[in-house]
Parts: sequence; structure tokens; C-alpha cells
Amino acid sequence: MECEILIREVKGRMVKKLAKCIREYKAVSIATPILVLLEVVMECIIPFITAALVNNIKAGCGMKTIIGYGLALTGMALLSLTFGSVAGITCSTASCGLAKNLRKDMFYKVQQFSFENIDKFSTSSLVTRLTTDVTNVQMAYMMIIRMAVRCPFMLIFAFVMAFVMGGKMAFIFLLVAPILGVGLAIITAKVMPLFNNVFKKYDRINSSIQENIKGIRVVKSYVREEHEKEKFGAAAEDVCKDFTLAERILAINNPLMQFCLYAVMVFVLSFGSYTIITSRGLDLDVGQFSALLTYSFMILMSLMMISMVFVMITMATESCKRIVEVLDEESALQNPENPVYEVKDGSVDFDGVCFKYSKNAERNTLSDIDLHIKSGQTVGIIGGTGSSKSSLVQLISRLYDVTEGSVKVGGLDVRSYDIESLRNQVAVVLQKNILFSGTIKDNLRWGNKNATDEEMVEACKLAQADEFISTFPDGYDTYIEQGGANVSGGQKQRLCIARALLKKPKILIMDDSTSAVDTKTDSLIRKAMREYIPETTKIVIAQRISSVLDADMIIVMEGGKIGAVGTHDELLKTNEVYKDLYIMQNKGGAEDEQ
Repeated sequence: MECEILIREVKGRMVKKLAKCIREYKAVSIATPILVLLEVVMECIIPFITAALVNNIKAGCGMKTIIGYGLALTGMALLSLTFGSVAGITCSTASCGLAKNLRKDMFYKVQQFSFENIDKFSTSSLVTRLTTDVTNVQMAYMMIIRMAVRCPFMLIFAFVMAFVMGGKMAFIFLLVAPILGVGLAIITAKVMPLFNNVFKKYDRINSSIQENIKGIRVVKSYVREEHEKEKFGAAAEDVCKDFTLAERILAINNPLMQFCLYAVMVFVLSFGSYTIITSRGLDLDVGQFSALLTYSFMILMSLMMISMVFVMITMATESCKRIVEVLDEESALQNPENPVYEVKDGSVDFDGVCFKYSKNAERNTLSDIDLHIKSGQTVGIIGGTGSSKSSLVQLISRLYDVTEGSVKVGGLDVRSYDIESLRNQVAVVLQKNILFSGTIKDNLRWGNKNATDEEMVEACKLAQADEFISTFPDGYDTYIEQGGANVSGGQKQRLCIARALLKKPKILIMDDSTSAVDTKTDSLIRKAMREYIPETTKIVIAQRISSVLDADMIIVMEGGKIGAVGTHDELLKTNEVYKDLYIMQNKGGAEDEQ
């Protein structure tokens, strides 16, 4: 009992949450069922008037009476058509508007998510929720405000009119309706769990597609097309299997409906004809008989449409849950009550920092980090794969929150800042940075939306990007494909560095962002940064020691901890890891020269 109450409360809250997304489409949402009700009234009166016309013709009425009835029927048919057409317009406007608002609200919500929230849902699942799930809710809402209103009203009106016209004969509907109703209830109960499982499998399909397209170059390089086809085929087959089973169960709807329909027709035709003949039209005349047949079709069609509504709502219920999960999700990172909006300088302090990506993780990703960087310093970070170099710098712009200790920027804990203000003063250039579809200028203006052409050219010259941009026919107006697919890795990195320079941040983090450029270009970029943004704190994560040789301080990371801190000369004398790495890289360079 308590479980049922809880389920009802959850569903009620879910409906309220989705109802808030109707907003400016409330008027058309309310108008649709009213128009549908008027349409149903007209449709149910037409058989009644037709029966009266048939009886009058049988009694030998004149043309004037026939024309009168004909005009009345034409008027009601036109009204029914008008109400139905307008209802269709308002219904589509309301349902499409709801879908638009749902996608908008979900997308805005996702933009507020921290990396922790994104990891929780996964990218493929969020894509499914924004597309397939919203479409299911849109279709369900369209049915709810139109079909779910039309069918019950039609059922009630048709039942009443059937009793008015057919008397005791209408009791056949009371026998048939429960048979159809029980059958539909069983079908719905069988289908619902199948639809609930399908959406999780949709997530896996989207994940497979996303992974394949993103890594298409690797797939082709290793000739793994057949493997990827088999993997996708298995996921698609799994979804197909569930949908096929669901469709097979739903297919029972049609024969069940046909059985009830023909059972009623046989009864009404045989018993009705018998009644007309034996009573000579006194208990049931031809007009009433024709109206009764029409109402029987209306009743049974309404029951069938109700079953379709139930199926669509069943399918959409799981989609609603998934959408509300996103809308209810609160970002793991929140602004404080009275946030600080100004970052004083680019100093960075790690005091007793420990960090792990998941609260349930057994081990810390970072442990016992104590580090103090003065504003304007250039800091290099060296370490092997998995030493948590990137994890360290992600805490500075508060992409994640520390598990223990504190990270300070400009003398204040990063958790005391307005998140947007903090991130506006911390620019990050990643090894695999992203360019967005648009011109080179559009991408550069991510760093400064008000940047002039001269400022963009200057930043690109400093990032050693102007040279290759000038070779493009359209120059800075060259269109960049999604993800920067039409530029090389080195070109992409240099454009991302130029974008970061335009931001003129107090802290610039370069996470192995010159790995795809040669050492000469790397040296020129570092020189440009020293001269162009001398007061900016520069943190450089690198695999090549040559990239951090001139740093004020070099940090050696080992297993999520700081192994050593010092200048290049100091670390060569005191740290074996750094010394071995330096010797190995220089030896490789010497061999290459030979």
C-alpha cells in the first residue's frame, strides 16, 4: 500500500514538473479538449438526426422536410469538421511547443552540469533523452489533449444515444466492452515492461554510434569496420527484438477489436432485423436501427483508440521519468550564497588537497597536494601517464571540487567565487581541444566575443597560427567543420592557443597543448606567451622536458602525488625520475640527429 502511494506521489510530481514546460502553450492546450468535445457532440447528434430523417421519409414527408433535415445535417457536419480541424491545429501547436520547451529546458540544465553530472548520465544517454524521449512525450501529449479526451466523451455520448435509440438492445455493449477492456489491459501490462527496457538499449545504440563516428579514423586505420558493424548490429538487433515482441503483443489489438465489432454487428443485425419484422417497426424502426449501428461503430472505435492512447502513454511514461531525472538533477557545483565576482590575481595555492572522482572510489586520484604558485609565474608539470596531472589543474577552474583541503586562486578558496567569473579568468588549452563548426573568426571569438580583426590576427601570430591561416583561400573566414575535422592536429592546437590568448586570463593552463607541434614552434609559442601575457600565471603540462625548461618552477607528478618541485637544474641533481626522463629524451634526440 505504501509502495503504491509512493508511486502515485512520484508520478504526480513528474506530471507537475512536465506541466511547467507547457508555459506559453497553455491556451492552445486548454482550447484543444474544448474543441474536441464540441466535435464529439456534433458527431453524436448527426446519427440521431439521420434516424429522424429516415423515419420521416418512411412516413411520407415532403421535400421541404427533407431539405430542412439535409441543411441541419450539413451544418452539423461542417461544424464538426471545423471543430476537428481547429483542434488539430491547436493540438499540434501545443505538443510541438511542449517538445520545444522540454528540449530547451533540458539543454539549459545540461549546460549547468558539472563533469560529475555528465559522467553520471553519459553523453549518449543525454542525447537519447533530448531526442527520442522528448518525441515520445510529444506524441503522448498530443494524444492526451485530443484522443484521450475525444474517446471517453465519444464512448459516453454513444452509449447514452445507443440506449435512447435501441433500448434493451444496447445492453450488448455492456457485455462486449468489458471483454475488450480486459483484453486491452492485459496487452498494456505485457507491453509496458518491454518499452521500459528499450530506452536503455537506445542509450547503448547512441553510444555505439557516437564512439564509432568520433573514432572513425582509428576504425579505418585498423580496418575494424566489420567489427564495428557487428557491434552495432548486435545492439540494433537487441532493440529490434524487444520492439518486435511488443508489436506482436499489440497486434492482438486488431483481431480482438474485429471480434467485438463483428459480434456486435451480428447481434444488432440479426436481433434488430427480427425486432423490426416481428413488431412491424413499433419497438424498433429502420431509422433507429441505422443509428444503433452507427453508435456501435463509434463505441468500439473509441475503445480501440483508448487502447492506442494507453500504449503511447505507457511508452512515454518511461521517457517522462528519464526527462524529469535530467530536469531534477542539480549540478554538483553550486555558487555560494554571496559569491565573489572579481579574481584579484593569478596566484594558486593547494593546501592539503585530496581528490577522487567518485565518492565511492576506494583510492584518491590526488593525495596530500601542497603547492603554492605566485601570480605571473610559469610552472611546468611533468609526469607519466596516469600521474593525475590533468586532474590537478582541473581543480583550479573548479571543474571538480576537492574531496579534502582547499584550492585558492587570488588568495580565496575557489568555492567562494562565482563559477562563471572564476572560469572567465582561467583559460584552459587541452591536448584534444575542440573547435566548433563556424569560421575561424567565430572560434577565436570564444576567447573574446568582442575581439577586433587586428586582435585576432595578433593572437594568431603569437600562437604561430597566422602563417597557415593566410594560406587558406578565405583566410580568417575559412569555415571549420564540426570538431575541426578539416584542419590538422597541430593547426587545431594553435588555433585553440590563440583563442585562449584572446581571453587574456589571469591563469593560462596548457594541458599538453603543444604535443602536435614541432619543438621550434613550441619554443616560439612559449616566447610569445612570456611577452604577450607576462602577468598571467602560466601552467604548462608537457611530455617534453624542452617545453618546460625555462619554467620558474617544475613539478614532477608521481601516482597522484607531488614527487618533486624545483627548477630544471635543481631537479637534474635531486630527482631521479626527472633526470632519467631528460637523459632519455636527449639521447633520443641525439640519435635522431645522427
